[in-house]
Amino acid sequence: MRPADAPAIETDGLTKRYGETTAVSDLTMSVDQGAVYGFLGPNGAGKTTTMRMLTTLTKPTSGSARVAGHSIAEREAVAPHIGYLPEDPPVYDELTGREQLEYAAGLRDIPEDEADERIQSLLERFDLRADANKRIEDYSKGMRQKVGVIQAVLHEPAVAFLDEPTSGLDPRAARTMRDTIADLADREMTIFLSTHILPVVDELADEIGVLHNGELVAEGDPETLKSRAETGDARSLEDAFLEVTREEPQHEGATAEPPLE
Repeated sequence: MRPADAPAIETDGLTKRYGETTAVSDLTMSVDQGAVYGFLGPNGAGKTTTMRMLTTLTKPTSGSARVAGHSIAEREAVAPHIGYLPEDPPVYDELTGREQLEYAAGLRDIPEDEADERIQSLLERFDLRADANKRIEDYSKGMRQKVGVIQAVLHEPAVAFLDEPTSGLDPRAARTMRDTIADLADREMTIFLSTHILPVVDELADEIGVLHNGELVAEGDPETLKSRAETGDARSLEDAFLEVTREEPQHEGATAEPPLE
């Protein structure tokens, strides 16, 4: 069991190379328990590779990391304490939404009565109750995204990694998603949030890290990052993001994100 004040996520020199391509270079960072950490970067910056390393799906080339107090080298120790929503939710088209969530609950060994209660509550919250018994093949992208988020947090993990959780959602559903993320953080769940929707990060994040060409080029709370923008009084997170990703870090290899392993 990790100490109460230990970071939820900590990395030291975390690096991933694919041949001569460096996807993530010497990443050193720390995320507090119960924080919402906004993880930003242009396409191909290395965000997905980083999340796959932290969720034990991809082995780093060098460096180390601990998630929920466990080394990512110990996959079986890390897995019970994390939830992961990839950009394309892992769902089965032939199942109904409810069956998908019941299946996910079974994989996590959640007692049946407890699982039913959590599933029902989250279906209500995401306005999916009326469609819960429809096959996922008939779901819209936004509905599939909702199911993906629910199954990522259904077992109430210590750390939830969410990759583009508002993708495909209409404004009302996106608002529900933001409220849910804030609520999970209030319950001391750590949220590692990657998204291109900067206002979402500005609203929710306690701390933000900006990855560019595989390197962490800026980190701080939203107001600190905004202060780096060169736009006078009307500084925004978007202005800061564009500013800190203007210069290209120098390291070996191409910068495009390689295919997932």
